[in-house]
Amino acid sequence: MTVETIFYIIIVLVLFEFLLTKLLWYLNTLNWTNKLPKELKEIYDEKKYKKSMDYEKTKYKFGIFWSIFSFTIMLLILIFGGFGWLDIFVRGLTSSEIVMALYFFWIITLVQTAIGLPFSLYSVFVIEEKFGFNKMTKKLFFLDTIKSLLLSAIIWWVLLSLIVFIYTSVWNLFWVYAWWVATFMSVFFMMFYSSLIVPIFNKQTPLDKWDLRDGIEKFAKKVWFKLDNIFVIDGSKRSSKANAYFSGFWPKKRIVLYDTLIKDLSVDELVAVLAHEIGHYKRKHTLQMLAFSTVQTGFMLYVFWLALSFDEVSMALGATQWSFHVWAIAFGILFTPISIILGLFGNVLSRRNEYQADEFAAKHIDGELLVWALTKLSRNNLSNLRPHPAYEFFYYSHPTVLKRFSAIRKVWK
Repeated sequence: MTVETIFYIIIVLVLFEFLLTKLLWYLNTLNWTNKLPKELKEIYDEKKYKKSMDYEKTKYKFGIFWSIFSFTIMLLILIFGGFGWLDIFVRGLTSSEIVMALYFFWIITLVQTAIGLPFSLYSVFVIEEKFGFNKMTKKLFFLDTIKSLLLSAIIWWVLLSLIVFIYTSVWNLFWVYAWWVATFMSVFFMMFYSSLIVPIFNKQTPLDKWDLRDGIEKFAKKVWFKLDNIFVIDGSKRSSKANAYFSGFWPKKRIVLYDTLIKDLSVDELVAVLAHEIGHYKRKHTLQMLAFSTVQTGFMLYVFWLALSFDEVSMALGATQWSFHVWAIAFGILFTPISIILGLFGNVLSRRNEYQADEFAAKHIDGELLVWALTKLSRNNLSNLRPHPAYEFFYYSHPTVLKRFSAIRKVWK
């Protein structure tokens, strides 16, 4: 296959992904209506529903503008060989393949951040502000941006250094050793994300609301779930949106509640939400998703390794000679169709897991408590509860709240 042919395939794939995304977004708008649908009457009143629709429309218009802008930038970079120019530049700075790759991706990250910064500012301080979600100051916003850049630099420095070192040292077993590294990093961050990464951005404190802690611990004992670590995170300093999550394994497992969640829900409703999170652990969903991610990464690295011998791939993006880092960018684009399929499968698996966690909760508590907790969360977050089926299939990792209500009530009643 010639360099020119590969280049055109890359352009077609970038265009395909852009058009597919826009088609799904458009289909989703077909479900919008200004009249409160009958099935949403127990969740929204007319005023709240109109606000949720306004939020969806505003995000849609902004998303269209941003996606067209970023697509145009990418197209220009591909057509004018921007990645090739950057490759020549970093080759003039060092002869080390490892350092070269680090420079290459770090510069791309800085450029992406600089281009996206005005859009991020508008999203947070105009759109989120308008609908009452934003609680950030500009100082905190820029501090978060700097922290994210530094953190990604450290993580990518370690990961890229190891992968490029493996590639240059043990070519025949490159994908196997790279897979081991990627798997170790995944397990490490799943184990220590809450204790190492989260504190860089947020303050976590042990739950000291004793009636809530007592309710959670009673439920945990009831379902034979050992739980020592219940933390509250100060999510309210960035957004009024509420959330909760479960992280870690074995002695490192912990449940984290956003302070906004504690404010929005009653003690019984919070216990219902925690019952759902415990359901994920009891059904081994964390391990299951880790296994899926590990297999997916291994498959991708194997295909990557098989295709590495094609010098034309990196040259299709403007490189004057074979280049590992330019090749990785090209491969990422060429892998798009498979990536979409794997993403769809991952979402199907995730939605199934959400139903199972809801089922677990509904079997051990009053199911209506979980229904009302989900009702409050969706209403307060102005969630779109009636997405187009195609949009839901492609993008939703959770079933819609209405579908969850139906499933929960079947179990509980």
